[in-house]
Amino acid sequence: MARVQAQYAAPRASLEVDNGLRPVVIENVKPRVDHGRFAIKRTPGETVVVEADIFADGHDQLRCLLRHRRAGARDWFETSMTALGNDRWRAGFIVTELGRYEYQVTAWVDAFLSWRHDFVRRSTADEADIALALQTGAALVQDAAKRAAATAAKRLREIARVLAANGKLSARRELALGDELALLMQAHADCRSATTLEPPLPVIVEPERARFSSWYEMFPRSCGPPGSGHGTFSDCEALLPRIAALGFDVLYFPPIHPIGRVKRKGRNNTLVPAADDPGSPWAIGAEEGGHKAIHPALGTLDDFRRLVAAARKLGIDIALDIALQCAPDHPYVKEHPEWFRRRADGSIQYAENPPKKYEDIYPFNFATSTATALWEEIKGIFDYWIAQGVHVFRVDNPHTKPFALWEWLIGEIKRDHPQVIFLSEAFTRPRVMHRLAKLGFSQSYTYFAWRNTKAELTDYFTELTATDSREYFRPNAWPNTPDILTEYMQFGGRPAFMTRLVLAATLCANYGIYGPAFELCENRPREPHSEEYLDSEKYEIHHRDLDRPDGLRDFIARVNAARHANAALQFDWNLRFHAVDNDQLICYSKTTADRAGSMLMVVNLDPHHMQSGWVDLNLAELGIDAGEVFQAHDLLSDARYLWRGPRNYVELNPQICPAHVLRLRRHAHTERDFDYFA
Repeated sequence: MARVQAQYAAPRASLEVDNGLRPVVIENVKPRVDHGRFAIKRTPGETVVVEADIFADGHDQLRCLLRHRRAGARDWFETSMTALGNDRWRAGFIVTELGRYEYQVTAWVDAFLSWRHDFVRRSTADEADIALALQTGAALVQDAAKRAAATAAKRLREIARVLAANGKLSARRELALGDELALLMQAHADCRSATTLEPPLPVIVEPERARFSSWYEMFPRSCGPPGSGHGTFSDCEALLPRIAALGFDVLYFPPIHPIGRVKRKGRNNTLVPAADDPGSPWAIGAEEGGHKAIHPALGTLDDFRRLVAAARKLGIDIALDIALQCAPDHPYVKEHPEWFRRRADGSIQYAENPPKKYEDIYPFNFATSTATALWEEIKGIFDYWIAQGVHVFRVDNPHTKPFALWEWLIGEIKRDHPQVIFLSEAFTRPRVMHRLAKLGFSQSYTYFAWRNTKAELTDYFTELTATDSREYFRPNAWPNTPDILTEYMQFGGRPAFMTRLVLAATLCANYGIYGPAFELCENRPREPHSEEYLDSEKYEIHHRDLDRPDGLRDFIARVNAARHANAALQFDWNLRFHAVDNDQLICYSKTTADRAGSMLMVVNLDPHHMQSGWVDLNLAELGIDAGEVFQAHDLLSDARYLWRGPRNYVELNPQICPAHVLRLRRHAHTERDFDYFA
């Protein structure tokens, strides 16, 4: 790889080339999002593999280069592209730092490469023809000397004289085809007629946690011991070692701000609250303050900062929910009434999703004539919490706010704070979800919660991991949230929770759970056919014994331990599905690039009955030779199985464990001793 000055001019609509060389066509460049309108996404250490169709008329040889640099840098790094056949070319580069990169492809017809290609094929029997061809080559070398610096120019002129002289033909031929001349001509190529992809294509490099994370959602006000009343940040801090032991690295809080008293909702979303009902945290703002204030019962700003610091020492990021809406008694309502819509009777419009009404919430009016001030204030909310040490944000309902707001806001924040991660909570139409991801959201909620059958899961995760959308859309799979209790989990009991946990955590590198409710398999809906929880924690404080023996604490810890110990589970694009002759069983794998860390998952999708079947593995995908004996080590039960060949039998009783999470170990010495597996 060579470092070069930015010496290529942008391509012109028509090229006036004085050396007879012809412009090159560059088409079908990948990766590229909307013709370069939006950035692809990577994390440090990942490779950007670029491919393009590159060709010209005739049969001359091309030079094709991939160029890349940090955005704003003057110099480019260049890598020669490799021909794949059928005019397709490929090269790659590794991103190492957070922030923005850019890349482009440049190519030209290379006269020297074309001459050398033909020269190699000339018969050594025709000495006159060889001598004449060497004269042509000497002219090309002499021309390159004019573009070279002093030392290189001197050597090129020397070579040109030797090639053109009447010396020994074999020696001149050897010099013409030698590595020295090839490298010199490569370094001083005539690229005046180069076609260059403009403008450069963008890459945004985000923290590793944008690619691989395990989220645990809990309400801080419920974190106190039973009977203790409203929880505090100190109570949350006491739970941090437990959450770390479970294997979670993002602890996500719903809004922590003062809760409005006007139109406050009571338990189970009733319109008339009791005197002690705490209200919904999403009804943000009261006389104590708004989006930059903390609910007084949770503690002080110093308490919060101490919690953030303590979590970080354990490898946990505190994530905050940013909900751009206000309670009727939020300070913004009095200070900036122009930021809200009015109804026909002059009252402020509350939030609605007919037939649902949210009288305790006022949405912002982004069509206001003072939108600039509103946007700046919203950015100020993020800036404030970043200053308190928060680097991860879950944004509530971003699809109901202007696209332009997010593109501007995320771009501004990431320019100054490239370590910040944004999770989009947008359960809406696919194109809207994808647009938000293109605009800069680091991760996105998905439809995983409602994909239950083998066909649904296979189709959906193939779409997420094996199509071009993977370049910008990072899925985050959640089996439940405070708003989502699916029918599968309502009726499937404990096995359903175990099944959905394994699926979320192994199909997807980013996943999360609404933790306390999930650990205890809470599955009572508010009413039939509803996905709302009965006695929802959104409207009341819940004290739980999370260490109950019937909870999922140990199972969750084992699943997360497998994720952290096996690099294959920390990526999305390596997902492959394998055949199994029972539609109630799904089988899929993830492997590392060197195939040394292959993981195989088999999950029983039926939470009520034992299911069995034969899996038919693609051994090449798993890095295993046909007929080879290999060990399948289940990281959930610690059981070990000896398998041979692609077809193997499995059976899973959901009442015991509905899934295998198997680490495959290649056989090293003898199949009689498990210790001999690599």
